[in-house]
Amino acid sequence: MFRATLKSLLARKVRLILSGLAVVLGVMFVSGAFVLTDTLGRSFDAVFADAYAGIDVNVAAKPKIAVDEAEGEQVAPAFPADVVGRVRAVPGVAEATGVVNADGARLIGSNGKVVTSFGPPQLGENWTGESDLVKLREGRAPQADDEIVVNAALATAAKVKVGDRVGALTAFESKRRDFTLVGTFGYSGGRDSVGGVNEIAFTTPAAQRLMLGKPDTFNSVTVRAAAGVTPEALRDDLTRALGPGYEVKTGEQLSTDAAAGLKEGLAFFNKVLLGFAAVALLVGTFLILNTFSIIVAQRTRELALMRAIGASGRQIIGSVVLEALAVGLIASVLGLGAGIGVGALLAWAFGTFAGGLTLAGLGVPPAAVVSAFAVGMLITVVAALLPALRAARIPPIAAMQDVATPDRPLTRLTVAGAVVTAVGGALLAVGLTGNAGDATLSVILGGVLFTFIGVALLTPLFSRPVVSLLGGLFAWSVPGRLGRLNSGRNPRRTAITAAALMVGIALVTGVTVILDSAKSSIAGRAASTVDAQLVISGAQTGPRPPVFDPAVVDRAAAVPGVNAVVGVYNDNAIVDGDRAYVVALTDLAAMGQIYHTTAQSGTIATLRPDQVALSVSGAKELGKSVGDRLTAQFARGEGPRTYTVTAVLPDDRAIGSIILPKQAGAEFTSPQPFTALVQLTPGTTVSQVQPQLEALVADSPEVSVADRATFIEQQTSGFDTLLTMIQILLALAIVIAVLGIINTLALSVLERTRELGLLRAIGLRRAQTMRMITVEAVVISVFGALLGVVVGAGLGAAVVRALKDEGITDLVLPWSQIGIFLGLAALIGVVAAALPAIRAARINVLGAIAHD
Repeated sequence: MFRATLKSLLARKVRLILSGLAVVLGVMFVSGAFVLTDTLGRSFDAVFADAYAGIDVNVAAKPKIAVDEAEGEQVAPAFPADVVGRVRAVPGVAEATGVVNADGARLIGSNGKVVTSFGPPQLGENWTGESDLVKLREGRAPQADDEIVVNAALATAAKVKVGDRVGALTAFESKRRDFTLVGTFGYSGGRDSVGGVNEIAFTTPAAQRLMLGKPDTFNSVTVRAAAGVTPEALRDDLTRALGPGYEVKTGEQLSTDAAAGLKEGLAFFNKVLLGFAAVALLVGTFLILNTFSIIVAQRTRELALMRAIGASGRQIIGSVVLEALAVGLIASVLGLGAGIGVGALLAWAFGTFAGGLTLAGLGVPPAAVVSAFAVGMLITVVAALLPALRAARIPPIAAMQDVATPDRPLTRLTVAGAVVTAVGGALLAVGLTGNAGDATLSVILGGVLFTFIGVALLTPLFSRPVVSLLGGLFAWSVPGRLGRLNSGRNPRRTAITAAALMVGIALVTGVTVILDSAKSSIAGRAASTVDAQLVISGAQTGPRPPVFDPAVVDRAAAVPGVNAVVGVYNDNAIVDGDRAYVVALTDLAAMGQIYHTTAQSGTIATLRPDQVALSVSGAKELGKSVGDRLTAQFARGEGPRTYTVTAVLPDDRAIGSIILPKQAGAEFTSPQPFTALVQLTPGTTVSQVQPQLEALVADSPEVSVADRATFIEQQTSGFDTLLTMIQILLALAIVIAVLGIINTLALSVLERTRELGLLRAIGLRRAQTMRMITVEAVVISVFGALLGVVVGAGLGAAVVRALKDEGITDLVLPWSQIGIFLGLAALIGVVAAALPAIRAARINVLGAIAHD
């Protein structure tokens, strides 16, 4: 039986290539994700180990608010400079250096634009001299407060050189300040940067003022241990000497902690990639299932003969499963190899994009190997199991029949599809209504999976009428009528092939519906609630948003034609013991005027330094009402502050749920406003005021003045970027679906060899034969796309409905995108039909008629 299976596999190797290719692509995605994250993880380990190699112990004040990498910037509080002396006095300390090191220093390039960073921080620091890691390459160290040195990577990106007069923006001074570039520095190993970080080094007084906002302060102390003293022992001694207000860590701990934060982000990224890989493998499962179903149907006589000469049903199942295992094994090996290559390529691209991240040597983690073989072989065997069971039921008498097994009734399949779809709908309902607790995401994903499987099971029920309707568009010619009949002759086969394409199209359509609905809702809400004709803000390209001088708000209010202006600060804070998102406004009364807000309780007026306003939802969550008090601790605050609630505002007429006075903004992570809303007096046009406001922010090149429509478009452009990324990742699933159509047609042509020979014999020309196959492919692919847009639109609408209370109130169906999807499906059908159509047209007529 084993030899017979091997011969059967070798005889049908061409038929199994495309189904195996689907597994190769899915496994490539899985193993590539593990190779990529492993390579980047080890690269970041090396970067941080190198960065902290010269530090035995580091001392920093404990942050007021703990923030992880995904939530924003962690602020290390400034402490008095005399702490450095206290550190030096501890026995075992050989050297202690006060350090200023904070994110938010941006250099303005020779083109007048700020050098941006998409990920790595832009550090401003005090120059502490050369070390084993840092060496000056050109020029000298800064000696005056208007002199700076920058790392070589930043100098190259900004296209500046030693001696140039350059501008910079800093954490505590959002206006451009000019400096003389007196030097550039690099790092050991000839590197221009460490991990793509841009660095500007000032004199110590300038760094303290510009990056920490206070003179005679530092935010860390680097310590070198005396001979014979271990870093761990010195850490413990410093901890006891400084008390509980400071974090004392060894250099090794700093390296581990810094890498761990980034690895959390990489782990999330890995899960996203694995999610898209799962989609690709689901589509591949449909392809493999269809391939083995067709092969089993074509081998009906062969399998019946094997039963007749004594093969048991178990042996027949083993034969088909063995074929699947062989395909899965080969595909897993090829997929693992391709995944290693793709992972290495993506790691290189990431390193280049991140500003020259030095990559660790390429490695293949055990997870990549195990997942490659486990997923590849498991998917193939599971997909082949149903065809194997069907093959075992073939009776020996079928050996005397000339036809394949007839298509069975659809009753059981339809019932099963209805049940599975109902389960999927129930899971979606539970997940989207928030009744699943911590398992919400898993429940929603399970609901989507069950829905896809259920719809795929139901598809044969209505494939014949829908395919017949679509095929009617081509029924004006003989090849068109034949293609229409062929596409509907086997509903199960057509349904599985179409379902593979349905999954990718449905996900893209569903995401498009959700994002377009969100964009429309945001734009509609802004237009109906915010009576501001101009907005002062900047596009965020790094971990912190662009900010501007608080004085700009007061100057804008004095511009002729301006009726009201409100500046907005934002940050995380600890409010009554829990972390919360808060905003500070320059003038609550101006916000009320711009938003046309009427307080539900209390009064809307400019907040005093000890007052706070809450939205209805914020008051409910905190359990507060007018007259109650709350405490808030800010990132740069010395201690908690107490505020009295003076107003409770409607949710849709307030900026944020916890609104603080402008004085609180000075203690935020970024102590400048990031947005200002400007309302014009009646009769004043945007063109009259906008140039005057732009002049106010001329020294802040990151900030611009936009009208309301442009601002809304800028804020929602991220949705378009996200949609493009999702479409790119889902393209793999669509490619696999195209392979499925090609495979189905190729096997169908082989199955219908005699039929095609007879058609050619009675006058069907080669060109007509090719058109017939093409019509069949186009009908199937358009059917799959149509199914996908219907299912995707339904899933998207359900999500939008569930998010109504979150502010997504508009349901937008992307009709233009749907039209594009259907048009692309027709094109996919034409491309997929090319090879099978050519094969069909080249059939030898006499040989085909004699084919058994």
